[in-house]
Amino acid sequence: MSESMQGKVALITGAGRDVGREIALLLASRGAAVAINYAASADEAAKVVADIEAVGGKAKAWQADIADRDATKAMVDDVVKTFGGIDAVVNNAGIAQRARFLETTPEQWQRHVDVGLMGTVNTSHAALPYMVDAGRGGRIVSIGGDSSRIGEANLSMAAASRAATIALIKSLAREFGRYDITCNAVTLGMIQSAHSDPKWLEEMLPKMVKNYPLKRIGLPTDVAPMIAFLVSDDAAWITGQTISVNGGFAML
Repeated sequence: MSESMQGKVALITGAGRDVGREIALLLASRGAAVAINYAASADEAAKVVADIEAVGGKAKAWQADIADRDATKAMVDDVVKTFGGIDAVVNNAGIAQRARFLETTPEQWQRHVDVGLMGTVNTSHAALPYMVDAGRGGRIVSIGGDSSRIGEANLSMAAASRAATIALIKSLAREFGRYDITCNAVTLGMIQSAHSDPKWLEEMLPKMVKNYPLKRIGLPTDVAPMIAFLVSDDAAWITGQTISVNGGFAML
């Protein structure tokens, strides 16, 4: 087992299920104390904590809407109080509502900005002072869809908010590199989850896989190892990058 996260503390937003869950389990298996953030999936978050504790790991769940700056700061403050610090923030929580551009509403756009962009602003604004003061470096990773790099019809809201997040991550990388804090973005292709609509998948899967050279869509377990690498000491000289985990859907 890798010891690259031994003694580290990682906060993962949207960690109650799917990609966030797999990241939490993997980081915990590598020695990290894991803060499990969720907005509404309390039972699922509790299950992640129980699964980690069952094998001797450290984890605790926190409820907070990352679009709420005060709630996010209170969560980060409590994570630091509970675990003694914060070394990594994985911004996994997001929203991606499909809609034709001319049918979108200002309220829908605002929610995408609040979660997709401001969620990363809020977690970073709360965690970075602790990382700087601790003087032991840190890691920030923001996860979004590949639409943020290449655009995609009917995903303009998610694409725009996540593209702004990539620009934010690059700016943070330049500003906080002097403190040995790295900031990177990871963009994903289509990921099958436990909450995918089976009927929709059955209808759309044959069409979707034609766009993937590996002839399958991704699984949460395809994503977690990249995140674990980026928050580890092994990625100490990687910052300001946008890395795609997408099965070859887009090659840029």
